[in-house]
Amino acid sequence: MEVRIAAITIIVEDTSSAEPLNAILHDYGQYIIGRFGVPYRERGVNIICAVVEAPQDQISTLSGKIGRLPGVTAKTTYSNIITKLEE
Repeated sequence: MEVRIAAITIIVEDTSSAEPLNAILHDYGQYIIGRFGVPYRERGVNIICAVVEAPQDQISTLSGKIGRLPGVTAKTTYSNIITKLEE
């Protein structure tokens, strides 16, 4: 199995999506290396960066699920490093 490192940048404009967002991140917790968030109170948004190492399809699925939440935008940046893991 091949895995990649990626950073998913998430901007939350609708705070009612915070709970489902956290549930999704929890479901993919095995792939998350680390995450941090910055509340930008003056603009009413929260910015989160989640760094993951996972198979390409899992990263795409995670980012897609996040991006489909109301008032949430997600963009993914991929590393060019691809690692083969033994199954």
